[in-house]
Amino acid sequence: MAAVQWHSRERRYQAELQSSRLECVPVEFGDYHPLKAITVTDAKSRRGARKGSTSSSSSSSSSVALDPLSSMLDGTDPLSMFAAASVVEVPSLSHSSSAGDLGRKKTEEEVVGTDFEPWSAKRGEILARFTTTEKLSINLFMGTDKATAPSPGSSAVSEKVRTRLEELDDQEEGSQRELLNLSQQEYANRIEELNQSLKEAWATDQKVKALKIVIQCSKLLSDTSVIQFYPSKFVLITDILDTFGCLVYDRISSMCSADSQTLPDSFTAADVNDTAKETCLNWFFKIASIRELIPRLYVEAAILKCNRFLNKTGIQETLPRLTAMIRGIGDPLVAVYARAYLCRVGMEVAPQLKDSLNRNFFDLLSTFRQIHGDSVQNQLVLQHVEIPQYLTLYSPAIHWILQCVAYRAPDPLLTEMMERCKKLGNNALLLNSVMWAFRAEFVAARATDFIGMIKDCDEAGFPKHLLFGSLGRSLACADPPEAERLTILNEAWKVITKIRGPQDYIHCAEIWVEFTCRHFTKREVNTVLADIIKHLTPDRAFEDAYPLLQSVIQKILTYFHDFSVLFSMERFLPFLDMFQKDGVRVAVCRTIMEVFIKHQLEPTRDPVILNALLHVCKAMHDSVNAMTLEDEKRSLSLLISGFIRMVWFGRDFEQQLSFCVEARATFCNLEPLLVQLIHTVNQLAMETRRMMRGNHSRKTAAFVRACAAYSFITIPSLSSIFCRLSLYLLSGQVALANQCLSQADAFFKAAVGLLPEVPRTISVEGKSRSSESLLLDFISNFFAMLLVVPDHPEHGVLYLVRGVLNMVQDYTWEDNGDAKVKVYISALPLLAAMSQETYLYSIPKVDSNETLYGGDPKFLTEIDKLCETLISQVLDYLKTLGREEQTVRRQGSLSFSLFSSLLAHGDLRNNKLNQLAVNLWNLNHKHGCSDTRTSVRTLEYIKQQAQQPGMAHIGDMVQRLTLQSRT
Repeated sequence: MAAVQWHSRERRYQAELQSSRLECVPVEFGDYHPLKAITVTDAKSRRGARKGSTSSSSSSSSSVALDPLSSMLDGTDPLSMFAAASVVEVPSLSHSSSAGDLGRKKTEEEVVGTDFEPWSAKRGEILARFTTTEKLSINLFMGTDKATAPSPGSSAVSEKVRTRLEELDDQEEGSQRELLNLSQQEYANRIEELNQSLKEAWATDQKVKALKIVIQCSKLLSDTSVIQFYPSKFVLITDILDTFGCLVYDRISSMCSADSQTLPDSFTAADVNDTAKETCLNWFFKIASIRELIPRLYVEAAILKCNRFLNKTGIQETLPRLTAMIRGIGDPLVAVYARAYLCRVGMEVAPQLKDSLNRNFFDLLSTFRQIHGDSVQNQLVLQHVEIPQYLTLYSPAIHWILQCVAYRAPDPLLTEMMERCKKLGNNALLLNSVMWAFRAEFVAARATDFIGMIKDCDEAGFPKHLLFGSLGRSLACADPPEAERLTILNEAWKVITKIRGPQDYIHCAEIWVEFTCRHFTKREVNTVLADIIKHLTPDRAFEDAYPLLQSVIQKILTYFHDFSVLFSMERFLPFLDMFQKDGVRVAVCRTIMEVFIKHQLEPTRDPVILNALLHVCKAMHDSVNAMTLEDEKRSLSLLISGFIRMVWFGRDFEQQLSFCVEARATFCNLEPLLVQLIHTVNQLAMETRRMMRGNHSRKTAAFVRACAAYSFITIPSLSSIFCRLSLYLLSGQVALANQCLSQADAFFKAAVGLLPEVPRTISVEGKSRSSESLLLDFISNFFAMLLVVPDHPEHGVLYLVRGVLNMVQDYTWEDNGDAKVKVYISALPLLAAMSQETYLYSIPKVDSNETLYGGDPKFLTEIDKLCETLISQVLDYLKTLGREEQTVRRQGSLSFSLFSSLLAHGDLRNNKLNQLAVNLWNLNHKHGCSDTRTSVRTLEYIKQQAQQPGMAHIGDMVQRLTLQSRT
């Protein structure tokens, strides 16, 4: 190709802008609009439709397709329609062994309500709380079922019953082996094995074996040899009883469904067939033959629901009988858990029968004196168990019984319960359970009465601080009378502050913090914090109470969102100083910052808030080390960044800059924060320019230079090279906008000097990626900025543009990439824009090269020479690509890019430049690799341009541009 003579064509930017504007067309109200709601008229034809037919013909009055998502607005979305159809077409599920628990839970929720805390919610807590290190024992079965064929004839049924009863007797009389020295976990595993054995026996139609398992497991509940483990044992054994109860009920229910007609939920005994009734009676007869009281009681309670198959009042008659049977249990601990299980089953199957629940509670009250009897005391001595520890074993059972009694009970009944407690001498254990189980509103309304009862309790067996803790939990959920609140707090704190053990103290104090925060001011909260510090500082007791101390902070932050009030508490920051474990301290600081960011809606300059939060944020920042994960760093940076964004000193710009300087020194280990600070300082410089518009004093200029110096010093400390490049460019733009030309020049020169250091690959989310695309993007943005940057008088014409191009020339690019040539091509629009009399954009009060040179021919000649050099470099590269078949596609792509630049920015009246454009077009189409659609649209554009005045040479060129076939 011949030598190129470049000359940029003259541009009239305003005229081009006007010609390229889209034509405004008025839109009628009824016209279609993509954001307008779709209206579809669905006319269903009923003519000729048969009654009961599910199909119908329909026609739409609109040509627009029916939107399946918009149909949900009228409740007819496809999923809802399918669900509705399923309800109609699919029959009700029959009771099965797999669906028994689900059916029971559904019934309980419908009758009892979701406001009743189920047993399943308490189960895990009991197992975790009542543990032991002592060895346990358990009985396992060694015998097998005896299968005796009944003799034919009328006595077959009775013979079968007699045989099975004999098998039960055989099992009870010693066909078993005792396993000793089991750990708690081994014991739980054995119980689970028995549960699985029960299910397997049932599945293989070994009903007698299943009953044997249940009986022997129930017997374990009479064993209190390891008394501190008894509540957990009760949970494990009753799981087996629950399984057995569901299996029996579902078995009988399935017999009623043999004729494909399932029993409704509200069935009566009249709906049950004789076979199912006989089977049900058989089960009750088997259970009635159990000789020992405890297994007979538990097993019958497990299948209590089956009474519905026999008669309407079966459950109503059975509950009082079972309640009376419990009176025969001599051990009060065993008896109270038997009552708990009976109440639990009763609430599931007949929650409306309150009399039985109440009777169980009243019987419980009458047996309390047994706790102090010789039998219990001797047992505690043998097992080395103190009375306070022993009393806690009753708590789960009593809590559950009282929860059942108090559920939706009227206030008169609850008042009666309180009176009965008083008659027992305000038994502390019972009073504690009352406050746990009764409605919070009931307890709060009578808080003063409860405090009086607590004072009268004997503290020997159950400490009063536990009672105040239970009272505090109720007051955290419901408000006492306003006139009594201060008295309540004073009376409670008199007891709490005298608690000697640090752990006992903080467990109680943490509960009452919420009541204090909820109803009182910072003065009372500050007093509470001071008292906590006083109790937990000696011997560093706070180290064992971090979870509760964290809860205290959380409760304070829940009610105090005004951080000026929060940090004005004298003891708040000393309280934070107790969190000396790194992980805990960071977690607390995170909590504080999350609440601050959520509730601090306006910027602040309050020195109290700033100093305190700097202390908090520094604690988070100082936790960062070489082992800290990137996600953790990112999370901490976001929180601290949220704080930095909320600090604003208004027109006191120097104070704002001083804060940024302090923050940079404080948070130097977290790069995202340094980036945030640089952005803040740049924003500060622009805000200064906006507020001081028309009054650009020396003081303002000095301040902007100080901001630039801050950024210039901070940017090199960043590890990400592309972050440094972008901030150099941004800070240079800010300096230029504030007429600080020397500072802007320093930023741009620093960016150019940094370009050779860009690595060829960078790590993105742990994977190595090429940096070439990022580098090209930056250079493109940098070129766009250089249009308005004036040349330095000591560095020659276009020194920054030449610096970038020299870097591109010397940079080690990827072997099979075209990045260097792409940069050369992208520089042509910049140089063409620089040769215009009036630039496309400018910065107010900054003289760009258009003013400095004023269209000087020497300046334009320098631009033309540089363009010619770039084009020559590109053409030489295109020649090298044409030598190999594998690179012709890249050759065509680059040819079209250069052609586009010549078309948009070159003066094609020059014959050589015009011919070069034609040659590049033909080169792009030479190997059939061009995009035909793009080529067609480009030709159409050129033809349109040829019709413009003074563009006749474009029309001549179009005649030489042809679309070549790919073949």
